[in-house]
Amino acid sequence: MNAKFYRLRVTVAITYTRLKSTIYALSSGLGKCGVAVIRVSGPCASDAILNMTHLKHLPKSRKACLNKIIDPTTKEQLDNGLLLWFPGPKSFTGEDCCEFQVHGGRAVVTSVLNGLSKLSNFRPADPGEFTKRSFYNNKMDLTEVEGLADLIEADTEFQRKQALMQLEGALRQLYSSWRQYLLENLACVEAYIDFSETDNIEYLVLENVKENLEKLAKEIEMHLMDNRSGELLRDGVKVAIIGAPNTGKSSLLNSLCNREAAIVTDLPGTTRDPIQVPLDVFGYSVLLIDTAGIRSQTVNLIEDLGIKKSKVQAQSADMVILMIDAQYLLDVDNIDLWLQKYIENLKVQCVNCLVYVNKIDIVSDNQVVRLKKISQNSNWTMCFGSCKVNDGLTDMMKTFENYLQKLCGNPNFEHPRCTQARHRYCLLKALSNVQMYLEISKSKENIDVAAQHLRRATLNVGKITGHVSTEEMLNVIFSKFCIGK
Repeated sequence: MNAKFYRLRVTVAITYTRLKSTIYALSSGLGKCGVAVIRVSGPCASDAILNMTHLKHLPKSRKACLNKIIDPTTKEQLDNGLLLWFPGPKSFTGEDCCEFQVHGGRAVVTSVLNGLSKLSNFRPADPGEFTKRSFYNNKMDLTEVEGLADLIEADTEFQRKQALMQLEGALRQLYSSWRQYLLENLACVEAYIDFSETDNIEYLVLENVKENLEKLAKEIEMHLMDNRSGELLRDGVKVAIIGAPNTGKSSLLNSLCNREAAIVTDLPGTTRDPIQVPLDVFGYSVLLIDTAGIRSQTVNLIEDLGIKKSKVQAQSADMVILMIDAQYLLDVDNIDLWLQKYIENLKVQCVNCLVYVNKIDIVSDNQVVRLKKISQNSNWTMCFGSCKVNDGLTDMMKTFENYLQKLCGNPNFEHPRCTQARHRYCLLKALSNVQMYLEISKSKENIDVAAQHLRRATLNVGKITGHVSTEEMLNVIFSKFCIGK
């Protein structure tokens, strides 16, 4: 037997067998709590109710009832708890499900899980297996599965909103409509190939397909021209604070996170290793990074290594806050030219750069007014303040928020966006396939070859929602869930 076919058959058989078993897990998280929820799903879920309570019949569906929870073999009482019965397909997984809501002590939870393990055809759930069964039973598609995972992991309000929008099917509707549109146009092309010579299928059919696919290609291109805003919102924005030594980088970090996360002294070069602090900034997830001061003349090897790390952080950051001592600018007339030379001397790359002029408390008011005036004509976004006396921080934070909104967008007002690199990869391939079809189909004789690219475009869009999938890809996605979800 062909080895590849054998492996495929074994994989399918194992997957099918595992889906036929009944699974259970603690779904409310480990540790002591007031109430622990133990979830059961599978063809024998009703056995858990009939064997671990004194009930002779299944309770009313989707209604909580108080029962004594007992061991299925010894009949010893384990706890008093609430029981819920969810017959399939109207359940989270699409299968028969039940939940035991018991007291959250470790001993109680362990005893109930041990009781379930004694039942025939029951086994502990794998990570994400409840959600995986929901996918296999067409209760969710892959974008909704990923939305659920993102919702569980959401740390900020905008992350929650984007994840909830995805969980409720915003991306599924968009990508499924594109896939259906591709299928309809592919059917027209296939009809032309199969019947044009015998049934007088007009060449106008291909012209209509061409117009349709040009329109679709533009839609996909516009969808992809989002500068990864959905992914940045989901993953968080990496912001590096860089500048020369003793310009107030660590002081700014402490002010933004409202605690002494970094040591602050008057000695240049105090910070050596990057200090990372996760923050919720106006609903956006931000990883703020304080870096070592950058200068050409270093004191020792340790400082030199710290500066190299600073440049690496700046290179990989989504945004940079460039700290400048206000005293550096007192004699500057052309601030753009000065900043250009200053950044060249630092030898760093500043992408999405916010310039923060610090220490305005030690220069005169007239000098501050002058600096603000010449900065108005600058091509750089500049803020002025003093971390020492907390002056100007409110204005700086408002500018910071505008930057974050520009980078991540606002899920309250925007259409569904790519939230995963996987989506972007599949869409780029699908777009390339559509463009190849449009190019090759210019010659009527090559329509067979062009149609193959249209089929591939349909497959690539289908991979996003899970209409076309591989077991390996599914395992990667569902392994990110905790046990019990």
